[in-house]
Parts: sequence; C-alpha cells; structure tokens
Amino acid sequence: MSKPITLYSHATGPNPWKVAMVLEELNVPYDTKFMDFADLKKDPYEQLCVNGRVPAIEDPNTGINIWESGAIVEYLAETYDTKHELSFEKGPEKYQVKQWLHFQMSGQGPYYGQCAWFNKFHPERLAAPTERYDEQVKRVLYVLNKALTGKKYLVGEKCTIADISFVPWNEMLGFILGDKLASWDVEKNYPAYHAWHQSLLARPAVKKTWEAKQKVASGGGQ
Repeated sequence: MSKPITLYSHATGPNPWKVAMVLEELNVPYDTKFMDFADLKKDPYEQLCVNGRVPAIEDPNTGINIWESGAIVEYLAETYDTKHELSFEKGPEKYQVKQWLHFQMSGQGPYYGQCAWFNKFHPERLAAPTERYDEQVKRVLYVLNKALTGKKYLVGEKCTIADISFVPWNEMLGFILGDKLASWDVEKNYPAYHAWHQSLLARPAVKKTWEAKQKVASGGGQ
C-alpha cells in the first residue's frame, strides 16, 4: 500500500480542495496539514513552496514535492490514475483534458478570485472592477455552458480531473456574490453548466470532500 501523501491546505481557500477531491476519487491515501496564512510566507513552508501559497504536496512514494494545484492534479493523474478513470491515456482527449484544466487555472480561478476580492474583501466598494470581474465570471459560465450543451462532461464520456477541478470555485459562487447570485438565475441562463455542476457535487468523493471542507471552515475540526 502507498504511504500517505501530505497535502498542505487551508480551511477556506478553494484550490487545495480540488486536489483533495482528486485524491479521494483515486483512493490515494493522504494526510491533510492545515496551514495558517501567517505560516505560508516563512520557513519551513517556503522551503517547500517558494510562492507561499497552498496547496502543495509531499509524496513519500516518489520523493516528489509539488506546488500549484493544476500541476499537482496532473501529477496525481499521471502517477496514480493507472486505469485512466479520471484521464485519458492517449488521443486528442488526453490533451483536451489539459486544455480545460489550464482554462480552469487561467480563466476560472483568477477571475473568480478577483470577483471575490472586490465583492467581499476590498475596503472600498469600487464599481468598475466589481462589474468587470462579475462580467468575467459570467463569461466563464457562458463558456462552460456552451461547451457542455448536449454533453455530460467536458471531455469524452467520463468525468476527468478537468471537470473536478472546476468544482470548488463554482461551489463558492454563493459566498462570492451573495444575494447577487440569485439575480443571475444560473439554472435558467446556464442550464448545461448547472446540470453538470450538480452531477459533480453528487459524486461520493466530491461530496465527502466538500462536506469535510464545510466542517473545517466552520470550526468543526480538522
């Protein structure tokens, strides 16, 4: 049996939880080490992740340490998804999974993050950047909805690491936008996206992981 991978995480940030979801989906043993934000920007953590962010992993089975969630997810698929349950071994689908994973990292994550900042955390309410990032979130929803129309998953006929990687940020839209989200009527205006997201939330590994996140974020234990 494999030794547990150490996953460095944080209770509230979404990116470590997509790594946890993939680990759960692949039945890879892991231990989570929850970090305080203050400890991310100093040693010993900066020796592991010079960027001072989570997630990062240490894999005692290979001796490999990696940070950046997308790189970690790709590593897990290539190292542990030997039956290609969440990936494709070859063909165009192999690269299309990478395409959507990169879109999640470059499109969804940064825009949702900035949307969260200007809607929730910036000390002043600034209309222009708030509206800009709201519109960018809508653009991501539009792209996903268009791509998923007539399909159950982003690539091929199965759920992959690409699909799962979108879940944590999508599930945080209610927190990011608050009452504003209801006016967007996501189920009506982005029906293919909505059905896809709900199907992913129903997956046992995803459901287990997100329930664990909610418990930790509410102070119910680590």
